[in-house]
Amino acid sequence: MEQLSQELLSTLFSSLPEKEKPKQLYFRGDISLLSRPKIAIVGARRASKYAKTHTNLLAKKLANAGFAVVSGAAEGIDASAHDGAYPSTIAVMPCGLDICYPEANKNLIQKIYQNSLAISEYEKSEMPRNYTFVHRNRLVVGMSEAVVIAEADEKSGSMRSAEYALKYNIPLFVLSHRIDESAGTNRLLREGVAKSIFDIDGFLASIGAKAEIDYADETMLFARSLPSVAEFVTKYGDRLYELELEGKIEIKNGVVHAL
Repeated sequence: MEQLSQELLSTLFSSLPEKEKPKQLYFRGDISLLSRPKIAIVGARRASKYAKTHTNLLAKKLANAGFAVVSGAAEGIDASAHDGAYPSTIAVMPCGLDICYPEANKNLIQKIYQNSLAISEYEKSEMPRNYTFVHRNRLVVGMSEAVVIAEADEKSGSMRSAEYALKYNIPLFVLSHRIDESAGTNRLLREGVAKSIFDIDGFLASIGAKAEIDYADETMLFARSLPSVAEFVTKYGDRLYELELEGKIEIKNGVVHAL
């Protein structure tokens, strides 16, 4: 379990007030995913089949367009989002990264640990508590360029995520639902603080869902995660110096910076 650099933390959470930024973050998995544009998808644990199906499809299309999908590894909508985007997905955990929580998602979380990325504010063996879920939600929202709430009741953690999105001025979207379903997201629409997703392809076009990075060159993805020279050389060897000669990176104080 490793820690993200303070420089990367500052970049990831630039939208958060200083007092709400994480002091440290631990990670397991593919740190290069942090350099992709990120969309959060969250929602009800006891979600409808409709919401889970369209969440999975939305996440899959976002991943195919070069985005990383961020969620909280909970049952229901979170699990559908991670599964659809896998392996281009980031799980923000409410506990230490040696723990698979919830147990029902153990296989999914282990896959994320191995082939995607999981991050957490909490040290090894730290169990989830009521407040850690709230803290997790602020990070899911704070590191994302937009937030999609797929389904939510009026009083739920997902509505707290909506509050964070509004507080941090991050665009907020919801899936369209019938009048008598998903009372929380329908209220957000009624109050005019969220936009409805009626068409997934239309939503993708509205957020400019075209990868700006050449994802074929994974070395540049890794460079955008601000690794140390030693970390880069361990993973890619002399490619570091080739990129430097090509003018694609520069090295400052032992840290690799993508240009």
